[in-house]
Formats: sequence, C-alpha cells, structure tokens
Amino acid sequence: MKLVISNFSSTIVRKASHYIVLLKFRLSMLVVFSSVIGYLFGSKLSFDLYKLFFLALGGSLVTFSSNAINQYIEKETDKLMLRTQNRPLPTNKLGGMEVILFIGITAFSGLSILALVFNATTALLSALSLLLYGFFYTPLKRISSIAVFVGAIPGALPPLLGYVAATNALDQNAIWLFLVQFFWQFPHFWAIAWVSFDDYKRAGIMLLPSKDGKSKTSTVIILMYTLMLIPLSIYPFFKLNIGLLGASIILLSSVIFSFQAFKLFKNAVDAEARKLMFYSFGYLLVFLISLFL
Repeated sequence: MKLVISNFSSTIVRKASHYIVLLKFRLSMLVVFSSVIGYLFGSKLSFDLYKLFFLALGGSLVTFSSNAINQYIEKETDKLMLRTQNRPLPTNKLGGMEVILFIGITAFSGLSILALVFNATTALLSALSLLLYGFFYTPLKRISSIAVFVGAIPGALPPLLGYVAATNALDQNAIWLFLVQFFWQFPHFWAIAWVSFDDYKRAGIMLLPSKDGKSKTSTVIILMYTLMLIPLSIYPFFKLNIGLLGASIILLSSVIFSFQAFKLFKNAVDAEARKLMFYSFGYLLVFLISLFL
C-alpha cells in the first residue's frame, strides 16, 4: 500500500513539474507582478485584498493559457533549439490533448474571474492579449521579425490591465504604463534574439530587426527604441503624483538602460547584448517598484 501511495505521489510531482515548465512559471509571475503593480498604482494603494487576490489569480490563469498555446504551436520548432528541446511537449512528457484541455480550462477560468470580479474592459483586454500572443505572435516568429512588434502589444498590456481593473478607465496614465512597457519590449526581445541567434536560426526563427541579423543596422534600431524610454520617463515629473524620488529613478534607469544599448551599438558583440538582456529585466523591476516611491 505504501509503495502504491509513494508511486502515485512521485507521478503527481513529476507531472506538476512538467506543467510548471509548460506555463513558464517564472515569466508568468513577472507578468502577474506587473499587473498587480498597475492595480496598486491605479487604486493609489487604497485596495481590496480580495480583489487583489483575484486579479493575481485571473491574470495567472490567462498567462498560463497563453504560454501553453505558445508551446503547443511551437512543439516542432522547440525540438530544434537547444534551450527548448527538453520542454514537455517535444519530449512527449505531456500529451497534446491534455495541453489543449489545460488551455481551455485556464483561459475560460481566468477570463471569467476578471470579468466577474472587475469589469468587461479588463476581461476583453486580457482576451486580446491571449489571442495576440498565442495565435499571432507565435506563428509569425517563423515568418518575419514583425512578430516582435505584435508580441510587444500583449507584453505591454499587464500593467495597463491592472490599472484598468482598479479604475475601469483607459486614461492617459493607463496609456503611459502601456507605452513604457511596449518600448521596453524591443531591446528586451532583441537582446535575447542576439544572444540566442544561432539557436533561433536553427529553428528558422528570425527576430532581429535587420535582415542581416547580428549587424550594425540591428544595433542602431535597438538603440533607437531604447532611447524612446527617456522622453516617456519625463512624463511622471509633470503628470503623476509619484514623488520626485520615484520619477528621478525612472528617468535615471532609462538613461542607464539606453547607455547599455549604446554600448551594444558601439561594439556589436554578444557580451554587450547579454548585458543589455540582463539590464532589461532590471529596468522593468526598477520601473515598477519606483511607482511606489
């Protein structure tokens, strides 16, 4: 009897570990974190813990569904890339039908929670994010680098969604939150594409902005999009009551981030692209936390 229970427990743990990989748990938590920050920002820290919990739950479920769609569609290309070939679908650790069932349950549950607890606008924007990421960005990756522009839209929606959940308003503050994360997406995506260029090329995926790949042209475009964060960082000084410290940190971090993009432009080497990739994660976290300061 003990042996049966032990085998059953180990099977559950193993299956759970496969689903954690499927839903890209760490990435999903970053997405949910940014939506929670948007909610707290919109509510001016006067929030309901009950609603905050359901925002995190509903947002997590929709994000899990989006990531599962992404991996389901990319099952064959994932087999060709070193960093993805051990995912549960390419290795048949999870079956196609059970993943489809998982996608349906998480998408329906997450969107229902957001619609019932918050408002229709939040649910509709979440559904748009899921559709763009899963059914447009994912297949476009093998066709054109325009996929990065499409993918930047759902990637920029989480803080806006949190703000709309709190305020039920698509005002200039919501648009500002969206634009900052929208332009952040480009150096973030392209730095990853640069570092993993050979791996992506093996799978027939081209994400860098220039057809020449790891070229000077690509570094110019990356720098241009990163520099857009600087004028956006001036907005809090005039329109947001977040304090001089928070506004100054946002501006300073944008300048530092752009300087790293300039170093990639100047040297055009993998080491600088890798630094830019890590700077991109740091920038987003600093930006979100600065909204409190």
